[in-house]
Amino acid sequence: MGQRQSTVENMVVNHDFWQDKRVFLTGHTGFKGGWLALWLQAMGAKVTGYALSPPTEPNFFTVANVEQGLVKHIIGDIREAEQLKNAMQAAQPDIVLHLAAQALVRYSYAQPIETYSVNVMGTVHLLEAVRATSSVKAVVNVTTDKCYENREWHWGYRENEAMGGFDPYSSSKGCAELVTAAYRQSFLHGAGVALASARAGNVIGGGDWAIDRLIPDFLRALDTQQSLTLRSPEATRPWQHVLEPLSGYLRLAERLYTDGAEFADAWNFGPLPEDARSVRWIVEQLAEHRPDLHWQCDSAPQAHEAHYLTLDSSKAKHRLPWQPRWRLATALQKTLAWHEAWREGQAMQAVTLAQIDDYTHGKI
Repeated sequence: MGQRQSTVENMVVNHDFWQDKRVFLTGHTGFKGGWLALWLQAMGAKVTGYALSPPTEPNFFTVANVEQGLVKHIIGDIREAEQLKNAMQAAQPDIVLHLAAQALVRYSYAQPIETYSVNVMGTVHLLEAVRATSSVKAVVNVTTDKCYENREWHWGYRENEAMGGFDPYSSSKGCAELVTAAYRQSFLHGAGVALASARAGNVIGGGDWAIDRLIPDFLRALDTQQSLTLRSPEATRPWQHVLEPLSGYLRLAERLYTDGAEFADAWNFGPLPEDARSVRWIVEQLAEHRPDLHWQCDSAPQAHEAHYLTLDSSKAKHRLPWQPRWRLATALQKTLAWHEAWREGQAMQAVTLAQIDDYTHGKI
């Protein structure tokens, strides 16, 4: 697969590149990290995972048997700097993919100190471990679309927009972006380590059982035959299947490894503009597949969350190149299909790998 070819078919991951690459992946017990770990394993990468225990029960890590193909599965906390450094030095990775985070907006209001400790100082500890590990050539730090100072614009934020954040989660990720830029300029560029940050939209997909997220809340309501309550039905977000940003992270990591400083920068990986939809629209689409669902809006006062948020991914499209492959309707269908397969007791690692194969081959 030519790295610089621009056809849609070639805007997927270069499997050959990842064969035998040593990868240190934080957050592998989480939803996005679990999908990424399986994808890397399927391409022949040697993955060491470092994360807290799975955050929910059930959880993707256990259900999809992610641990089976790992070189090493480490239960560890990125707030523990020495443990993290020792683990990375033992793994001697070529590439570091940093996904571990406190990733929930509403939880950040309840636990701001934990949120800043994990997302800001955890990033510092990760980058200090990179500085102490001579094998590392490329690092991708995954943040969020919420790192931008949200002005409720009706157009996508670009990578050079100001960092901000009203709530502790969004603010902590803006801080993590500033930490990333400082470490790149102060330490890692001169040491020959290519460091980039990646900002994605609201990811959906099978195996997400997190609290206070729309799709998991929808599926829980179905499973328990309860009514779904919507907090902010008119809030608009850049929804995308989990494989979309993961493919961007992988392409970015490859370019960092092969081309270095040219790609050591911030990158957006969002859906097409027309796939930025309201919470109400998402639920109405899902309800067409499951008419037995009942839902209503919560009239109680809610903690502040952004009303309108989208990303401009032109830079990734033209320079990596990368672009979305599955439209939102397909992402919703794949998510429901994964969940139904789990309810039927199917082998979920095989189901997950089949969806990854569909994505990489452009199947809907």
